[in-house]
Amino acid sequence: MIAARADVVGSLLRPGWLLEAQERRRAGSISEATFKRVEDRAVDAAIALQEAAGLEVVTDGEMRRLSFQSQLVQAVEGFGDWDLDAFLWGKWHGDDDIGDWHQERPHELAVTAPLRRRRSLSAEEFVYLRARTTRTPKVSLPSPGLFANFWSPRHSAGAYASLREFLEDVARILREEVEELAGYGASYIQLDAPHYPLLLDPETRAFYEAQGWSTAQWLDFGVALDNVVMQDIDGVTFGLHLCRGNQGSRWLVAGGYEPIAKPIFQRTAAHRLLLEYDDERSGGFAPLAAVPDGKVVVLGLVSSKRGTLEDPDELLARVVEASDHIDRERLAISPQCGFGTSIVGNRLTIDEQAAKLRLVCDVAARLSA
Repeated sequence: MIAARADVVGSLLRPGWLLEAQERRRAGSISEATFKRVEDRAVDAAIALQEAAGLEVVTDGEMRRLSFQSQLVQAVEGFGDWDLDAFLWGKWHGDDDIGDWHQERPHELAVTAPLRRRRSLSAEEFVYLRARTTRTPKVSLPSPGLFANFWSPRHSAGAYASLREFLEDVARILREEVEELAGYGASYIQLDAPHYPLLLDPETRAFYEAQGWSTAQWLDFGVALDNVVMQDIDGVTFGLHLCRGNQGSRWLVAGGYEPIAKPIFQRTAAHRLLLEYDDERSGGFAPLAAVPDGKVVVLGLVSSKRGTLEDPDELLARVVEASDHIDRERLAISPQCGFGTSIVGNRLTIDEQAAKLRLVCDVAARLSA
């Protein structure tokens, strides 16, 4: 199992010149080959930034993605019309400087035909990353349950008899992806699952329960789907990342892990739990007592939402506080989420992002001392 005490969730801020190239590619003013060279350059910069920070685990920064979950709908036929709003909708909350923001769920969002995997979701990302670093390359995939977002009782019934059948097919495709990545040598794969903490809030929970399942049923089924993706893959460490929404330095919900801790922590096949813990929205550390022996908790103590640098002594004190509920030897540290969950990105600079990653590594070194 990957034993890194410093971790990174996945996405990094996209440089302006990459965003400009994406616009030009959509407009047809540059070729695919030219655009790929720009993407490669962005990935190279992301790797260099992480290595310079001292990370043992590196990602490609998700530079090739529109959103952390978009590669599935891009690589798989069967989804109807969609755009970036498919991944951004909701009632987002920000501090006084940023303010709140509301985006309605697109009415036409739906799976409209049986899913067919046209190509790998992330093989290009992994193979390119693997060839350019001596650190542990990490690739993230979306949790199957996230795609309940694409279920429409009106538009999806012709494709699948039920939401359950649809999500089981999503899990099948993600399992195929994991097996392919493992064949390429991937040793660290993460499932991103922000939909579980969304169950903590009455309003966002209502969206899921409107599909006909209780919160307990959603948790049971969701974890079972995740385990279909993760179980019995030799040589791969799996991570599971939970957060409460992360977009443009805003968030969706608040609440401690207590209502969801036991069903997820005790039943998941994941080896590492990457948990958002950067402020009071995440509650206290008591739920960590539910984490079984043998699993590592990666405390997301460093905010990816703001540029202000945390105090390393305070971070170390929080780790000590967490160790009242779980062995310190099973604790690691990371940013609370990605810095660029989509191309929107959080409101901090690339230099501030680099300082945050160096801080994670510095505190991790003190943990190991």
